[in-house]
Amino acid sequence: MIPAISQTSPVQGLYLSFIDTLKSCGFEGDLSPDYANRTVLATDNSIYQVLPQGVLYPKNIDDLVKIAEVSNMRQFQGVVLSPRGGGTGTNGQSLTDGLIVDISKHMNQILEINVEEGWARVQTGVVKDQLNAAAKEHGLFFAPELSTSNRATIGGMINTDASGQGSCVYGKTRDHVLELKTVLLDGTEWVSHAMSDTELEAVKNQPNRAGQIHRVIDDINNNYRDEIEAKFPKLNRCLTGYDLAHIRDDNGNFNLNNILCGSEGTLGFIAEAKINLLKIPKYTALVNLRYSNFDACLRHASRLMAAGPTSIETVDSKVMSLAQSDIIWNTVGHFFDDDSDNELAAINLVEYTNDDEEQLKSDIKRLTDQLEGTDASNPSYGYSIAYGADVGKIWAMRKKSVGLLGKSKGEARPIPFVEDTAVPPENLADYIQEFRALLDENNLKYGMFGHVDAGVLHVRPAVDMKDPDQEPMIRDITDKVVELTDKYNGLVWGEHGKGFRSEYATTFFGDLYPQLQRIKAEFDPRNQLNPGKIATPNSGIPLIKVDEVVTRGQEDRKIPVKSWQAYQEAVYCNGNGACYNYNPNDAMCPSWKATRERIHSPKGRSSLIREWLKQLAERNIDPQVESEKAKQKSFLVSLLPRIQNTVKKQKGEYDFNHEIHTAMMGCLACKSCVGQCPINVDVPEFRSKFLELYYARYLRPLKDYFIGGLEFTIPYLAKAPWLYNAPLSLNPVKKLFAQYAGMVDSPKLSGIHLDQALAEIGVLYAVPENIATLDAEQKNTSVIIVQDAFTSFFETQFLLDALRLLKALGFNPMLAPYKANGKPLHVHGFLKQFKNVASKTADFLNGLNYSEIPLVGLEPSMTLAYRSEYKKVLGEDAPKVQLIQEWLAEQDLSDKADNFSGESFTLFGHCTEKTNAAASMKDWSKIFSDLNLAYKEESVGCCGMAGTYGHETQNVDNSKAIYALSWEPKIDQLNDTTQVMATGYSCRCQTKRLSDVEVPHPLQALLKAYQQ
Repeated sequence: MIPAISQTSPVQGLYLSFIDTLKSCGFEGDLSPDYANRTVLATDNSIYQVLPQGVLYPKNIDDLVKIAEVSNMRQFQGVVLSPRGGGTGTNGQSLTDGLIVDISKHMNQILEINVEEGWARVQTGVVKDQLNAAAKEHGLFFAPELSTSNRATIGGMINTDASGQGSCVYGKTRDHVLELKTVLLDGTEWVSHAMSDTELEAVKNQPNRAGQIHRVIDDINNNYRDEIEAKFPKLNRCLTGYDLAHIRDDNGNFNLNNILCGSEGTLGFIAEAKINLLKIPKYTALVNLRYSNFDACLRHASRLMAAGPTSIETVDSKVMSLAQSDIIWNTVGHFFDDDSDNELAAINLVEYTNDDEEQLKSDIKRLTDQLEGTDASNPSYGYSIAYGADVGKIWAMRKKSVGLLGKSKGEARPIPFVEDTAVPPENLADYIQEFRALLDENNLKYGMFGHVDAGVLHVRPAVDMKDPDQEPMIRDITDKVVELTDKYNGLVWGEHGKGFRSEYATTFFGDLYPQLQRIKAEFDPRNQLNPGKIATPNSGIPLIKVDEVVTRGQEDRKIPVKSWQAYQEAVYCNGNGACYNYNPNDAMCPSWKATRERIHSPKGRSSLIREWLKQLAERNIDPQVESEKAKQKSFLVSLLPRIQNTVKKQKGEYDFNHEIHTAMMGCLACKSCVGQCPINVDVPEFRSKFLELYYARYLRPLKDYFIGGLEFTIPYLAKAPWLYNAPLSLNPVKKLFAQYAGMVDSPKLSGIHLDQALAEIGVLYAVPENIATLDAEQKNTSVIIVQDAFTSFFETQFLLDALRLLKALGFNPMLAPYKANGKPLHVHGFLKQFKNVASKTADFLNGLNYSEIPLVGLEPSMTLAYRSEYKKVLGEDAPKVQLIQEWLAEQDLSDKADNFSGESFTLFGHCTEKTNAAASMKDWSKIFSDLNLAYKEESVGCCGMAGTYGHETQNVDNSKAIYALSWEPKIDQLNDTTQVMATGYSCRCQTKRLSDVEVPHPLQALLKAYQQ
């Protein structure tokens, strides 16, 4: 238990008073001083960890104005405010020990898309991919490309002047900003745009803060133009943070947007943006070159630019090897595999785009002719070409590079702190050669990837920040990289902003730095906005130094090694934020998508577990010891203390565990995080460990016992289904069940007598006496179906249909006697009971292995438990059970094709199946192809059911919200010629419950398509 804080400090009191004042002023958004929200937003994608005093989630511009106005009150002029978007910064840009102003939760609407003029107006919490998905319908896109585009907000892009792939053609964010609506710290709403000298003079004459800002910046431009010209390097990446070189834009107009772009929230709250949209090229292609030498790869890239591509990206062997063990490799691996003896050390991805397909092919041929010629200057040993949709798949792998590096083995993992340097492209290979030598001198491993066409290579040295002996390398290496970058006429912050690395600005800008201070002073005279970054308002206030900030490693080293290893499913989260994926048609973290609350994300839940482990260690509590105690205590012995603690909870006694519990209970245990997070953060696993300990101290809700025990009671209830079904049809019982058992819309038993039905279709149980009767030929065509509670008792007809289809295909299906799987026990933290059930069921299933007949499961989540949850508690003793499609795809079905007919089949895959057994989704394609049937897999997110999650009273609203994000609109668009199928029992249950649509399993669809 984490004890209550008995009193607040003066600083805490100040910030709580600020929040209370905001509330009294009619603030409409969310005000979160709770410890969970503060903990989750204490980190971003950097090495730093700074605990804020609270989090503000404004609902609209009026809320931002209120924040600014309250900050001007005399008693609050020391309050610190830091704007935050997607939290993808690598240098701590939005971290603060004050108040975070998170615009992304509510202010995320696309306000207008003007197709004729080619622009969009958005609230700055809009995610880049969200905007591009809407713009794509009109053939348009927002050009600056980022690896984090599925979670990076437009506001974050503006504040860091973001750019990435293709910047040599498309430029940076500021090149596409037309207007910005900014709330200044005095409460003024100011709309900035490029203005003529006449407009500028009119604004300069205004007797307000906006007028003074324009006067000062124009004065800097007029009086320091020569110094600016000499100081700012002529690089594609230019410089983030108060871009003095572009006060006047390319048309000679004064443009305040070029100062605001890259200002990292230090000048105001950028609330809305009008941004330029470009036409999407009609055709795109990638030439993927393979190299056995990384230096040769880099040097070749500069020569490849002469071939006129849209962009060139490089990825090293470290990233490529990690990609090969990730879910992403299932979609791109064939582009990089070959039969040569060369060892893949790096790749260059050379992109071409064009509206003319013939011209595109001509461009590619010009390059491939060069690659296939006798020119000795070509160091690549092979290439492949990708077109259309395949290009997007390869870029998805490249975008995953940041996260993949965090998946490295060991405690020293590649981290960002010198990873966005920019040098002239012609200097890049020599520069990187010296950079690598510096890292080699320190015996550091590293990963590299980046934009070689722009002279930017992301270099991530592997450092164990928990080790106090390694931590000083951050300062030492950063200083040396700054010197090295200067030697090659580059910048240490070429792409990802300054943040806590702003200290080097004084050296770089020299005599120009006071001019940055003048700008800061006019916007933020009291240094309240994200202080210590970019510039300070006067020479008496220093910039924050890289080694003056608390790092994650300093906090993590407080966690004992034993606890660290026991909760490795959580603690290695590196903050890359892949779980903040906005895309409703992607499976990753449905609870985050439904709530937009960061505590309900894998990253958020991991952060809470890390903090929990740290606080337990500070109290000398070992969670593993407590877990063993919990397993050994009898229910009755622990009952009284749990009742007492629950009473205290109901009376409002604070316990940090309650905040963690709230976050954990929002999880659907769909395991999408395990498959899609590049670090493989496994929320269901550490959630179950936490729940075990939490409920050793507090009473469990009745629903947990009902759900956990259902697998064991349901076979008996199935003998008299009316005893179960009839009461659940009565409204009074439904209300009581919802209120006291915590369950709604509970499914009904099918009522089919399984033994009798099996006899009718001629299927035997897989018991020794029946297996012994099989001759060699029968044995070769036999398969044992492993039962699960969902299909056997609630969808018995599906089980029978599956058996009928297998027989029609010429197989001899047998049914394993029913045994509880135990997954519901694991989900709810009954770990002792789960281990007992897993051991018994594994023994039984392994006992069937003597027959050498394949074991196959029908329900994805239950079947995959044998290779995940079972594997973790039983190791190599876990039974080998295949998914039905994995087994069927291994069989030769082509001779049965003439027996099948149908128009079109579309599969809505199960989340756990798509993300934890991604390769198996291709198996369905092969099965339908072998049977000569048209098939496609629909891109769809989570259905919102996930076992019993959607039936639990507390989750009903979230379940419906998740379903509405993706499944509902796609189900509503169904037509009569498309047969939609779903592999998950939960998914089929949800479509029936919320859309009143019966969706069959693929095996049922095939049975229907079968003709005798």
